Amino acid sequence: MPRTPAVAIVGRPNVGKSTLFNRLIGRRQAIVHDQPGVTRDRIVGHSELRPGRPVDWIDTGGLVPGQDPLGINEQVLLAAAESDLLLLVVDGHQGLTTADERVRDALIATRRPVLLVVNKIDTRLAREGFAEFYALGLGDPVTVSAEHGLGLSELHDRLLAELPAAEGEESADARPADDALAVAIVGRPNVGKSSLLNRLVGAERALVSAQPGTTRDPVDTALERDGRRYRLIDTAGIRRRAKVSGTPEDLAVLLAKRQIERCDLALLVVEAPAGVTSGDLAVAAAIRDAGKAAVIAVNKWDLLDEEGRLRLEGSWPRLAETLADPPRVNLSASTGRGVEKLFERIEAARRALTVEIPTGELNRLLEAAIARHAPPVLAGRLWKLLYAAQVSKTPPTFMLFANRALPREHSYRRYLENRLREALGLAGVPVRLVVRRRST
Repeated sequence: MPRTPAVAIVGRPNVGKSTLFNRLIGRRQAIVHDQPGVTRDRIVGHSELRPGRPVDWIDTGGLVPGQDPLGINEQVLLAAAESDLLLLVVDGHQGLTTADERVRDALIATRRPVLLVVNKIDTRLAREGFAEFYALGLGDPVTVSAEHGLGLSELHDRLLAELPAAEGEESADARPADDALAVAIVGRPNVGKSSLLNRLVGAERALVSAQPGTTRDPVDTALERDGRRYRLIDTAGIRRRAKVSGTPEDLAVLLAKRQIERCDLALLVVEAPAGVTSGDLAVAAAIRDAGKAAVIAVNKWDLLDEEGRLRLEGSWPRLAETLADPPRVNLSASTGRGVEKLFERIEAARRALTVEIPTGELNRLLEAAIARHAPPVLAGRLWKLLYAAQVSKTPPTFMLFANRALPREHSYRRYLENRLREALGLAGVPVRLVVRRRST
C-alpha cells in the first residue's frame, strides 16, 4: 500500500502552529494556548484534503535554533526528516523576525520542500504587511487566519499541488474498525511513558526528559509487528485536578482522559520503586470508568530494592481490584528488559476484547455460577435469571433478563461479572452486564 504523504507544521514558538493543525485535521487534538512552549512533542493527525488524498499532519514544538536542553529542536528536525513537505508558519501580526530567518535556515538544511504560511492575517495591518515575508526566499506565501478559518481553501489547493499523490491508498475511514489496535500509554508524570513508547517503536519518537510534564500532548504512532497493527497513543501525565498547576497542564489532564476514551486498551505505566500510588489509582479509575481493557507495565524494575519490592506488592491489590486483576509485566524501558512480553499481554487482551460465547453456553455458565452462590432477595422476592445473551463485543457486553433489576453497585452483579471474566479469560477486560426486568 502506498505511503500516505506527511506534512510537518514548523515554526518558532507561539505562531499558531497548533491552531492550524487543529483546523487541518478538523478537531481539537493539539493543546492551544498563548504560552510559548506548550507543544513540546510531536502530535500526529490524519485527514483528507479531498476524497482519495489523505495526509498525515505533524504538529511540532517551537523551533528555537541554539540551546536545546529538553531536546525539542531535535524532535522538530526528526519530524521534518520524516515529512514530504514542511509548512513554515510565521506570525503576520508580529512581522518578520530574526527567529523566523533562523528557523528557515534550519529547515532548508533538511533538504525538504518548504511552503511558507503567514498566519494571523485577520487584521488590515497584517494583510498589508505580509509582503515582507518574501525576504525569506521561499516563494509566494499562503496567508491564513487559523483561528478564524480564513485562507484554508487556498492552502488546500497549494498542498494538493505540492504533495505527491498516493493513488490507491484507502483512507483511514475506509479501513476496518479493528485494523489497528489503539493502545494509550498512560500514567502519572515522569514514570517513563515516552521512554517506553520509544523502546516499543525503536526510535526516539517522543521527547524524553526527567522533568515531569514534558509530554503535554498526545503522540500517535503507527506500529506493525508480526502482521499485527497498533496505534500507540502517548499521553500527557494525568494528575488529580486539585494538584494541577497552570492552565496548559490542566488542559493536558482533560486531554489525556480523552485519549483513554478513544483507545481500545490502556497500557498503564507504574513506577516500580514508588509502588502503586494514589495517582496511579486515579488513572486506573479513569480507565475503569471509560470501560477500557488494561495491561500494567511496572517500569524501572531494574531500580527496585527489597524495600521497594515490599511497597509494590503491598500496594498492588488495590490496583488489581480497580482494574479486575489486569495482566502485569515487570520491565525496564531504559534497558529493554521485559518489554517484549508486553506484546503477548496486549495480544491476549485483543483476543479477549472480541470474545464471543454461544447463548446456550452463556446460560449454562451463569446457571452454574448461581447454583454455587445463591442470588439475593430484592423487594421481598428472590432474584431470578430468566435468560441471557451476548449483545456486543469490544468490550464483551451481556444482556440478562430477570424478574428484578439488579442495582449497578450490587455485590451480586460484581460476582456474576467476575465469574464470566474467569470463565472466558477476560483478565483486565471490562465485562458489562445489562440487567432488564421481565415479568414472569
